[in-house]
Amino acid sequence: MTAIAQQRKPGAEAATTRTRGASSGAAGGGRYATYLLPAAILFIVVIAVPLALNVYTSFTNWTGVGPRQWAGLANYRQLVHDSEFWASMWHSLALVAAMAVIPTVIGLLVAAALFDVIAKRFGPRLASVLRACIYLPQVLPIIVAAIVWGWILDPQYGALNVGLRDAGLGFLAHDLLGDPHTALLTVMAVLVWFQLGYPVVIFMAALQRTDPALTEAAEIDGATWGQRLRLVIVPQIRPEIYVVLLTCTVASLRAFGWIYALTSGGPGEATQVPSYYSYQSFFTNLDVGYGSAIATVMTVIIVAVSVVFLWAQRRHAL
Repeated sequence: MTAIAQQRKPGAEAATTRTRGASSGAAGGGRYATYLLPAAILFIVVIAVPLALNVYTSFTNWTGVGPRQWAGLANYRQLVHDSEFWASMWHSLALVAAMAVIPTVIGLLVAAALFDVIAKRFGPRLASVLRACIYLPQVLPIIVAAIVWGWILDPQYGALNVGLRDAGLGFLAHDLLGDPHTALLTVMAVLVWFQLGYPVVIFMAALQRTDPALTEAAEIDGATWGQRLRLVIVPQIRPEIYVVLLTCTVASLRAFGWIYALTSGGPGEATQVPSYYSYQSFFTNLDVGYGSAIATVMTVIIVAVSVVFLWAQRRHAL
């Protein structure tokens, strides 16, 4: 009997250990849930509930006061045939280029130049100062930066046109934001200036974790600076490139402050974007249901874009 008891004892001890481990794991999970509770409540109150109300409102006719009238898919059918909405979507794609694609490409080149050229020839301190100067626009509130640019681009008293006239180049002075042919391009240029600092900082941080041995080997083999950047550096910092493209693309799809402060969607509809069009439907046209439908569609697009980016990033990581 003693031998049998001794044979059974290790198994019993293992079962007891597993039970205690499960109990401690459950207790630990409960403690973690306590810490997550404030964030969960904030998510529900700030994001989930307003999103649900917005989706519901998109199926109604409502002016913002009084009872809502159920409209079914009427707002979405109107959206499909709304030429102004589709024009705003094309303008939004232009902002994606200005806030995501162009800053990512230029930011990668600038970061590589600061890290691989300026820092090596003139010291890391100068590279850090230049990086801070490039990043400075990101510190400014969007509305403040937009108002300042509005002053600079003013057709009569703006610094740009006044400087051109004083330099004898008055024939180049132009109302860039008031001309339908140049308004969107001007806004895009301002957005490139504003957004450039973000990818520069991210990429310079990413370059610090790259393997210098690979770069030196490529240089010994005769690879040019551009070839080393494209074939050696970029594959190593691909995760950061995905992060920059995703965050900047989402920011461009939500762009509102720049349009509101610089052009108000004008002249005409030359710089209209979905976020500002939704705002106009809410507060100018008092068509809250239609504005909610625009906001809902843009939310779905942003979620879809995020899923595609994450899928592509995971695929390349495998």
